[in-house]
This record gives sequence, structure tokens and C-alpha cells, in this order.
Amino acid sequence: MPNLFTDPSDVGLSQYGWTETLDNSFTEHREAGLVPARIARVDRGLCDAVTESGPVRADLTALYSPDPILAPCTGDWAALRPGREPGLVALLPRHSAIVRSSASRTSHGQVLAANVDTVVVAVSLTAPPDAARLERLLALAWDSGARPLIVLTKADLAADAAAVHAETSTLAPGVDILITSAATGQNIDVLTALLSGTTVLLGSSGAGKSRLGNALLGNELLATGQVRAQDGKGRHTTVRRELVPLPGGGVLIDTPGLRGISLYDAAAGLEQVFAEIEHLAQDCRFGDCSHDTEPGCAVQAAIQAGELTERRLDSYRKLQRENAWAASRTDARLRGERTNRQKAITSHLRATYKFRDQQS
Repeated sequence: MPNLFTDPSDVGLSQYGWTETLDNSFTEHREAGLVPARIARVDRGLCDAVTESGPVRADLTALYSPDPILAPCTGDWAALRPGREPGLVALLPRHSAIVRSSASRTSHGQVLAANVDTVVVAVSLTAPPDAARLERLLALAWDSGARPLIVLTKADLAADAAAVHAETSTLAPGVDILITSAATGQNIDVLTALLSGTTVLLGSSGAGKSRLGNALLGNELLATGQVRAQDGKGRHTTVRRELVPLPGGGVLIDTPGLRGISLYDAAAGLEQVFAEIEHLAQDCRFGDCSHDTEPGCAVQAAIQAGELTERRLDSYRKLQRENAWAASRTDARLRGERTNRQKAITSHLRATYKFRDQQS
């Protein structure tokens, strides 16, 4: 396995995003003999982490949680117990996190990356953009608290990059879009200038994320693969999320291609993705307008005027329903957990009182 991060003793943890604010918040951990570390890769109860004195392989047992959303992930800052058997003992609060519903379709969320500043959504120019998929990815990106950026890849293979750019812009209000080619280097310098802090690459298999990442790194560190000619889809050459320092500062997190993109309580993200519908809805005659057959519906008026498509409204409704369903399941799970905790407390108190009665 290649060494995916340089020796931090050369540049300090600031290369990896360590700030004065984080340093001040770490005082209590430092007094306990712990040192700060950033998780670069998680693998079956262990992780690769970067510290001021170098990379370490650390145990994650102390951070186990039955809730995947609380589990350590790539990009997390943590308190590390140094020594012959190093282990992470606490996670620092996240300032942002990309969260989707877990692949098991439970009510739990899954964190794809933590403490991210920019989410690069990679879209291949070799095929028409998948509108529904792009809207889901943007919802995750906006809801994370990071800044989304759409990067159209493989411009050297595109039949009409300008047309794809124009179509994509209608799906992503308020999001910058950049046409690139890792093969020719087109706009890689522009993309590099736009990135700062921690950047994560998201997209489908075959979208060119790893090739784009290698272009940014100036080195073939990330595994790449071929795509199928019939549908432009690729195999999962990236099998786990990994954090790599960028030559000009900041870090890059590469992720496996996402097949399933289920929303997890992403209401704020959906408001951003469908900002034009949210804006139009403010002019509807009724505050609870469903944008269907109600008189005075500004959304339907925009569709009739050709300013909004039926597909866009249908996608908005579908994702709103999916998000509401996910949120309701999460609420039900949390209520169940609170009930179980209360039952355990009650049972414990009853046993305590019974023991006291027996002793009196």
C-alpha cells in the first residue's frame, strides 16, 4: 500500500487542518497526556492516523458506538493515547459531516467524511448528467455544512461539454461548475486555486474522481480503473475513504463511488438544491400549497410559463417524501432508545429499593 501522507513533522498538523481553535479546545486532553490526531483511514477496528510526530496505526475500541453516525471516520480529529499500543480515546466535535442513510436501510445515518470544507461532486462529461442522482449528491453536500462544487470531468472525451455545463447549471442553483480534464490538465490549476482546507471527492464509479484526485496531487497515489464502454460506469477502484495531503496545502479525501444515495434528515440541503422552488412557493396564495391543483400556485404558474420543469418538481416532491420518512424513522428510533433507557433506570431503581427493603 502506498504511503498516502507525508511525514507531518515536516509541515506540522496545520497541513492537515489543525487550527488555533482546535488547539485551545484540546487543552484538557493534552493535560491528560493525550495528543491530537486526524484519522486518515478506518479499517476494521483500527485506523491510520496522522500526528505531529508521524503516522500511527491506532486502535479504535474505546470509540465503539452502536450508532454508526457516532463512529470514527475519515477526517475526524481525535485524542490519541500514545505509546507502544496507541489508541484513540475521544473524538473532537465535528464542524461539518457528510451523512447519508446507512446502506443497511436502517434508521441510522452513516458519516462519509468529517470536518470537510469543500465537497467536489464529480460528474463525467462522457454521458448526459443523471439529474436525480446529482440532486441527491448536492443535497448531501449542502446539508453537510460544507461548500459544494461541481467538477465536470473528462472534457477531452466530451462531445459537447458546453451543453452538459448548461444542463447541469439548471440542476444546481448557487453552485459553481468547472469543466476539467485530468488527461490534458484543463482547468486543474483553476480547481486547485478554488480548494482550501479539507476537500472530499464524491460521485459515481467511473466519474473520474481518482484521476481528478491524482491530478490535484501531482502523483499517481490513488487507484484508478477503466469504465465500461456501454454505460460509462466503472468498478470500485477506491475501496475505502482515505485522506491525503495536497502539495499546495490542505487535504483531499477520496471516496468509493456511491451507488446508493439515501437521504438522512437533509431538509436544509434540499432547500438549497431546490432553491428556486422554495422561492416560488413564497408567492403561492396558500401557505400549505401542495403545488398541484390549488388556485394561485406560483410553482405551477412557473411550470406553465416554461420557467420550471415538471421533472424538477417531481424530484423535489420525491426527495421531500423520502427525507420526511427517514426523519420519522430516526425520531421513532430515538424515542425507542429513550424508552429503553428509562425502563433500565426504572428496573435498576426497583431492584435497589427491593434490596434496601430486604436489608431493613
